Amino acid sequence: MRLILACISTLAVLAACAPATDTGGDAGLRVVATTGMIADVARQIGGEACEVTALMGPGVDPHLYRATQRDLRALSNAGLILYNGLKLEGRMEDIFERMAGRTLTVAVTDGIPRDELRSSPEYPEHYDPHVWMSVPLWRMAAARIHEALVTADPENAAQYDANAAAYLAELDELDAEIRATLESLPESKRVVITAHDAFGYFGDAYGFEVVGLQGISTDAEFGLRDIERLVGIVLERDVAAVFLETSVSRRSLEALAEGIRAHNRELRLGGPLYSDALGEAGTPEGTYIGMIRHNAHTIAEALE
Repeated sequence: MRLILACISTLAVLAACAPATDTGGDAGLRVVATTGMIADVARQIGGEACEVTALMGPGVDPHLYRATQRDLRALSNAGLILYNGLKLEGRMEDIFERMAGRTLTVAVTDGIPRDELRSSPEYPEHYDPHVWMSVPLWRMAAARIHEALVTADPENAAQYDANAAAYLAELDELDAEIRATLESLPESKRVVITAHDAFGYFGDAYGFEVVGLQGISTDAEFGLRDIERLVGIVLERDVAAVFLETSVSRRSLEALAEGIRAHNRELRLGGPLYSDALGEAGTPEGTYIGMIRHNAHTIAEALE
């Protein structure tokens, strides 16, 4: 809490010293995005009219991320701020609220109908934030990013419109490709076990049962009962592999593997999968489309 208050205080000072919302001048609209997934979409739609900065790089867990002084300076100089919402960046929410008073600040999941979001009966208003795991849902988020770019920089609306139309068509093609990649897997093998529950939307969209050792946030703790539950699922369903995640510690699945060995069986690790962060820049997995394509092919190969 002290760190959050300190960040907000620092942000207020920076905001007071910074000029009003900055579209970037000759450099183009300055866009600051929290995750790599959002930044990649903004670059695809913004094109040369935008200068896009991502606060969180490869392997960074957004659930646990705290803003740095450098982040606060970037946010203060932005003409548009894009974040996921649905409490994904839970430790930055106060900062977004403060910035919204002076800079266009948009939660990209606002464009998704709430009845299409996953929630639990115990907490019906707390939604699963990992919407990018479903290409059709992420298409809605991309449309919201397009809308935000046009609002922030109407002079380049025609360029944003053309880029958005092309990118949304690519997402439609990706969705069809993913379905074709996975269609050969029989229903009995469609079980995806990961460190935390980030793949629920993937399961809903493409017909998989998804089980995470932790909840939808890596902030959640797991205990012996959680491990025993997953050991039972692996043994009962004869699960072929479980999957590491690039932004989550191996510790949880190592505990699961130890539990499986107690039953005289070795646990095979498939993956790794990209859950809350993209891969390294310059690699196929460093883009949203490459990330999702990698995950689908990795799941298909490991479970087949």
